[in-house]
Amino acid sequence: MHYLAISFSHKNSSIDIREKLSYPNESDMHGCLKKLNISESVNEAMLISTCNRMEVLCSCNDVQKATEYILNILSKRSGIIREELESHADIFDDSSAIHHVFSVASSLDSMVIGETQIAGQLKDAFRFAHDNGYCSKKLARTMKSAFKCAAKVRNATDISSKPVSIASVAVSQIKSLVDLKDKKALVIGIGEMSEITAKHLLSAGADVYITNRTKHKAEELASTCGAKIVGFEELPNLINEFEILFTATSSPIPIITYEMVDLCNFERYWFDLALPRDIESFDRGDIHLFAIDNLKLIVDENRGLREKSARAAQGIIGREIVTFFESLASLDIEPVIKEIYQKAYKAAAHETARVMDKGFIPSEYEKEAKKMCEQAIKRFLHDMTSSMRNSSDESGHALTTQMMHIFSDSIDKEKPRRPENTKGLN
Repeated sequence: MHYLAISFSHKNSSIDIREKLSYPNESDMHGCLKKLNISESVNEAMLISTCNRMEVLCSCNDVQKATEYILNILSKRSGIIREELESHADIFDDSSAIHHVFSVASSLDSMVIGETQIAGQLKDAFRFAHDNGYCSKKLARTMKSAFKCAAKVRNATDISSKPVSIASVAVSQIKSLVDLKDKKALVIGIGEMSEITAKHLLSAGADVYITNRTKHKAEELASTCGAKIVGFEELPNLINEFEILFTATSSPIPIITYEMVDLCNFERYWFDLALPRDIESFDRGDIHLFAIDNLKLIVDENRGLREKSARAAQGIIGREIVTFFESLASLDIEPVIKEIYQKAYKAAAHETARVMDKGFIPSEYEKEAKKMCEQAIKRFLHDMTSSMRNSSDESGHALTTQMMHIFSDSIDKEKPRRPENTKGLN
């Protein structure tokens, strides 16, 4: 069994590519995961689709075949030829895949290092795949260890001591451009990104309005934040009234198109935090349009400030990876050790019965004779099985495989031999 992660993120792919690869709704995710699980090379799979990344994580029995199969699926979905996708993708297998997943969970691979949203996004992605039967014990074990690692990183470093996110970075960007006090700002959407944005805008003194297709959800968020609401049906007018606009919906198509935009006598600052994007791409002098990738300057500053914490976090991740593979080796070895002892005790019972039938030992000593055989076998197997348990690297896996081959059915197939000396024990 192997682990495989194929990653398209802000580090290797443009927003245009990530947009074509995104899975914005559950229906799309169901379709992809069903196709992945059909493959003979894939055992379990999950999808991670956020504004900054689209990744496939799976356990597989053939890395090369699984990689080819996954890239073909993604190529058909995105309309991007497979060779181009492969040139952008970061492909990790086995220990490097686990390192990548642990780094993602610990927010070290995020555009904004230390952001707190990724852990929740990962949990949602795993829960969706697990609850719908697309993944099971192998990925469950992986994700449990990844979340445990992320918790240790948060507790042992100050990487998340001042929580940041793409939303907070976006608000920092607008604060560097205009004074937000008493400015009217429109937030479209009701997800976590929108909530963070609204709270930061309000704390900066802006007059915040929230809109969403589902009105009661907008009302709930507005009540939580202390903002106001406006009807989503008024969106064509609203975009031409507000100076500041943030949008982060899960719409698969743009909700703001060029045809909706009127000329205004004031400058507008729009931030599209969605993927796929909510705002159709266009170039106008009176509108400053920022997408996620346009926030890179502030993101790079954040990365520099958290470099020391990131180094400490990498050390924690390294140790957690060792622990993870040690636990895997133990899980692989224990069933083998159990089978060895079961077969050994079966052999002891067989030999005891044989010598009793031959009359080599008085019948009243049958229990003691069997116990003696078992104790001799336990003494013989102790050092070997201890070494197997202590093996936690690839050699341990090889040892397990060898022992399974050696002991497989060997006792069952062995026929009793005629004793060479019928006057003594064999």
